[in-house]
Amino acid sequence: MAYNKIRINPISPEPTIGSVLVIYTGGTLGMVYETKGKQLVPFNFDQIIEKVPEISRLNFDITFLSLSEPIDSSNMNPEIWIELANIIANEYAHYDSFVILHGTDTMAYTASALSFLLENLNKPVILTGAQLPIGVARSDARENVITALELAAAKDLSGQPVISEVCIYFNSLLLRGNRSKKRESSDFNAFHSENYPPLATAGVRIEYNLPYISQRGADLPLQVQQRMDSSVAFIKMFPGISQLVVESILSIEGLRGIVLETYGAGNATTAPWFLNAISNAIERDIVIYNVSQCDGGRVAQGHYETSRFLKSAGVVSGSDITAEAAITKMMYVFGKETNVSSCIELLATPLRGEMSI
Repeated sequence: MAYNKIRINPISPEPTIGSVLVIYTGGTLGMVYETKGKQLVPFNFDQIIEKVPEISRLNFDITFLSLSEPIDSSNMNPEIWIELANIIANEYAHYDSFVILHGTDTMAYTASALSFLLENLNKPVILTGAQLPIGVARSDARENVITALELAAAKDLSGQPVISEVCIYFNSLLLRGNRSKKRESSDFNAFHSENYPPLATAGVRIEYNLPYISQRGADLPLQVQQRMDSSVAFIKMFPGISQLVVESILSIEGLRGIVLETYGAGNATTAPWFLNAISNAIERDIVIYNVSQCDGGRVAQGHYETSRFLKSAGVVSGSDITAEAAITKMMYVFGKETNVSSCIELLATPLRGEMSI
């Protein structure tokens, strides 16, 4: 597939310290107002220096790559996740780091998916975006893009990247991608990570939280899994959830897994029809993954009577994983394994720092 590439030559007098590939997928950040109609239209990245002149003052090489058809992030899907992962893999030897410009609505899903797809990743992949378009006077796009670039290019004293995992940068915080959730739709502080500390905070200086940043792994070739299985669904518990709804979802043809969003520390109704529905699904080799509806805290199956049955029935505890990471991890695991026991073992195991043991 053809992509549009634009290279930015830095004007900084200092020697360049590396190279960053910026991948534009679409979203609010890349919109500007049309002169005549005053409507928001996609931004032409040939004019990036005009909109963000500070980029040319950074002392590293920057190349912008746009998808042939930028999309609204509400239309994101596993095929595009694999496409993005393959772009990174194909360009991995040519760039030191990667920044992905992405719409905010599904950014946490994409960050989680890429964290699983990019096996043996040892370079930064940082997603960012904006709540206001780059063509708006008060836009948060400029700060988010420039700081994401600086974080991606940052190296330690040995010349290795400070960051070597998939992250989200937004409004002064660098967060582990598969620990992030979108919290706000109308505030610049859009993303948070209740169960894992920020990896860095950008103020006057960038302060890194080094103990919580993934350490570089063995120097193995980057690999991209080429399949994600979307035969999954959510069931979110709520008072009054009906037997018809639960059984209808669990009877979907070809269904392989359910992310069950439970109350508090992993609790659900003990109504006999619900317990029977869960037991019957597990007997049919449908994997049930227990994730808390709470942003903070974790699932502790068996701690209360209302979760004891789930544990004994074979429901898999998601510990403190987010719903976004849970569903994308399930797609990744099902794309990798067909054996149910192997899938359960992988889901219960931290693969990319997405959950606590």
